[in-house]
This record gives sequence, structure tokens and C-alpha cells, in this order.
Amino acid sequence: MSARLASGIWVSAYVLRLQLAGIPVYVTAKGDETAGAVVVKVATLDGRARAFQRSFDPMSGARVWTLLVQGAEREVDEVLARQRQRDRDLWVLELEDRQGRTLLDQIGLD
Repeated sequence: MSARLASGIWVSAYVLRLQLAGIPVYVTAKGDETAGAVVVKVATLDGRARAFQRSFDPMSGARVWTLLVQGAEREVDEVLARQRQRDRDLWVLELEDRQGRTLLDQIGLD
């Protein structure tokens, strides 16, 4: 069983990885440094967006990123605002990438 990385450290490393890839990223809601959940929103700059959350694969027990919501960016923002109202410890990261890249499929970001 692997140790869980503190949320603040994971966010800092992820932001650096995105910056090195030339993907603009903004921390729009800072959550709990130790155990806050993280949502990653990617805006494709055409009025659309997707948001991902980390969950567990029921078959393997592994942590995976799953699609939380997609659609018009305004609607995605509304869902994220409701999530944040329910969970003040939630981190929300917003990316801007025409190709919709998040890098969440890369090794070490699970």
C-alpha cells in the first residue's frame, strides 16, 4: 500500500508539471493542505470544458481520474461552485488548453 501524498504537495507538483508542458493553470480554490480532494477543470477555449475528480476503481482499488462533468463552460463552473459549497476543503484547478490536455494520464499523477 502506497502512502498518500498531501494534497498541497500534489497540487504544487502538478502545477509545475503543467507549466513545464506549457499548459496554463490556475488554482481557483485552495483546499485543505493535507487531505483536500482535488478537481481539475480544463477549458478548451471554445466555450466548453470538462472537470475530473479522483476516485477509486472498484475492481482494482487503484486511484483513477474520472469525468465529473462536461459541457458548456458556464454549466461546468456551476457544478464546481456547488461542489465547493458542499466541500470547503476542495481544491479546484483550472487549465486552459485547446486540445483539452490535463496530463492526468501520466505516471505519478494518480
